[in-house]
Amino acid sequence: MGTPIKLSEPDKSDGKEIFNLINRCKPLDVNSEYLYLLQSTYFSNTCSVAKMDNNVIGFISGYLVPKRSDTLFIWQVAVDETARGKSVAKNLLLEILNRECNNQVNYIHTTISPDNKASQRFFEKFANDFDANIESSTFLEIEDFNNAHEKEVLYKIGPLNKGKK
Repeated sequence: MGTPIKLSEPDKSDGKEIFNLINRCKPLDVNSEYLYLLQSTYFSNTCSVAKMDNNVIGFISGYLVPKRSDTLFIWQVAVDETARGKSVAKNLLLEILNRECNNQVNYIHTTISPDNKASQRFFEKFANDFDANIESSTFLEIEDFNNAHEKEVLYKIGPLNKGKK
């Protein structure tokens, strides 16, 4: 049956392992360790961590969009190569949405670079599973960045049909 995967809000002690996970999950942008510590403390109610044998094998970071408490912006989705194909990303996102503090969320926004086909498929399937609309439009152009970076496409998903969970 295998070792169970445990999902929970992250805490400060997860920050280092989350940083290392992101480093292993190309093509994700690696942010500072400080950011992952902030996400694991101040934004823990909109983030989720997956652990197997007490090791971080998955992480979703997000935050409620300012002035839109019904919209959860998903920043990064990372699943270790060893845990892929086990619905870890979907379960992490559901774990966030099922929290009482997030019961007002009816929309999900995220940005995805055009080369990240896995993330595109994940969010398209998630929208389909929730019988939700999905729209995409360019959010950030290459010119918006100082350093070489692909454009970022904004995906808007919703409203979520929470009866489909």
